[in-house]
Amino acid sequence: MTVSNAIVFSGIAPHPPIMVPEVGLDAVINVHDSIAAMAEFTRRLIASGAETVVMITPHAQLKADAFVAYQASILTGDFSKFQAPEVKVNARLDEELLGAIKRESEARAYAVVNVNYEALDHGIAVPLYFLLRNGWRGRLVALGYSFLADEDHLRFGSCIESAARGIGRPIAMVASGDLSHRLRKDAPAGYRPTAHLFDLEVVDAIRSGSIARIINLDQDLRRVAGECGYRSLLVALGAVRELTLACEVLSYEAPFGVGYLVAQITNAESAPPDSVRHTATEAQAPVQDKQMLLQLVRAAVESFVLTGVPLQATGEPSGLLVARAACFVSIKTADGQLRGCIGTIEPGRDNLREEVIANAIAAATRDPRFKPVAAAELAQLRYSLDVLTPPEPAVMAELDAKIYGIVVEDELGEERGLLLPDIEGVDSVEKQIEIASRKAGIPLGAPIKLWRFRVERFREEIKQGTP
Repeated sequence: MTVSNAIVFSGIAPHPPIMVPEVGLDAVINVHDSIAAMAEFTRRLIASGAETVVMITPHAQLKADAFVAYQASILTGDFSKFQAPEVKVNARLDEELLGAIKRESEARAYAVVNVNYEALDHGIAVPLYFLLRNGWRGRLVALGYSFLADEDHLRFGSCIESAARGIGRPIAMVASGDLSHRLRKDAPAGYRPTAHLFDLEVVDAIRSGSIARIINLDQDLRRVAGECGYRSLLVALGAVRELTLACEVLSYEAPFGVGYLVAQITNAESAPPDSVRHTATEAQAPVQDKQMLLQLVRAAVESFVLTGVPLQATGEPSGLLVARAACFVSIKTADGQLRGCIGTIEPGRDNLREEVIANAIAAATRDPRFKPVAAAELAQLRYSLDVLTPPEPAVMAELDAKIYGIVVEDELGEERGLLLPDIEGVDSVEKQIEIASRKAGIPLGAPIKLWRFRVERFREEIKQGTP
């Protein structure tokens, strides 16, 4: 057994009891993406070959200066605290692994003490429910984190990895926890306007495979968020941080003002073969974000075309819609023909939600190449949205037509043209500059200034055309 395959799967799972159908009842529709993501998470965990799951919870009877463990031959829990006592979970304790973790921890001056055990807390019970529901039948080690320093949690994670390596069996780790608890005014921990930045940073760090960003995360941001999953995540990261990782966000949603994240942060050497690695122009955004954004684009167009009145979004924006960002909206027919495309190079409104609505209406009604969209066309239209990063000055050698969009400006700064990245038929930087210059009315060969930007692309499934 080598260091690289002691931990064969690692990830983070949310634990709101409302995800359990017998608890949440009709409200589970609001966490549909998390439930679906946990099914995929379990499939990948099983495919990894892990024989035991080590789960880290924030909701055990925690100790200030020690980590805690549930100790019983059969670990059991139920949802009687949530009006569903008939729903029970159980798994056999991996006593060999727990003993090895305690010994390895003691050798490094960390204590692991047993909790006063009556039933598994919901930080364990909810993820365990979904593992069992989706076919997992392995053994379990259930641990709680401490209030020691962040670096101690990383080191404790490495103790778990060393223990797994020592007993010679592959294991999986599940960091149980939710992200910010303060994303809406009706959130359980109250509302903080910047709390969403914690979730955005964690989600983006995982999506890009940059776990150092999580380890070095601004602690003031963490405190503002009122999270409960950060230390769990640190333990999992401590077990895998020396490995080459395959990272993916399977879902993120926050329907009740609390961020629910399902993500894989696992050993690339033992990741399932269909596990998605990071880096792509197409957005690897959570399913909920993708649906929310595309639904907003469609609603904005259809509302205006049918009533002549701009869509009036209600309530506070959340998630990606809070940020200020430029964007482009493209409209195509069902066979992939362009029907309208308009956007902004720099954000002109208070948040992305307002930017999307304005640009969607403009793409449908003010693209000079096309007549305004008619009501009879709506059922056959498909939409895509590109959210832009701020443009940065660039030279030719720093451009890539697949990765970066460009802005071309004439020498006097009076005319500007933009072209999005990864457009069908635009396979060189020279071609990209030629088209953007033509859009701006800048003669080919005239002195120009260049900027580059990235996009996060959200689109309904149609043939790709050329915006």
